[in-house]
Amino acid sequence: MEVVSGTSFKMEQGIKAKLVAAGATSEAKAVTIQEADLDMQEENWLGYVAGGLFATVKKKGDKYYVET
Repeated sequence: MEVVSGTSFKMEQGIKAKLVAAGATSEAKAVTIQEADLDMQEENWLGYVAGGLFATVKKKGDKYYVET
């Protein structure tokens, strides 16, 4: 099992919270970075937290959503 650093965990939780607040809770409701109001730091972390096999943040094209 992978050990997750505090910074990585904090960034992932912040991104997930903003996606949920934007209503991006399914593939059909996915939103862009701008619609989720992600800041530059969160945008830079998307590559690490989104799209992996077991990731809860998913990417579809240029849109993102939280898999619940």
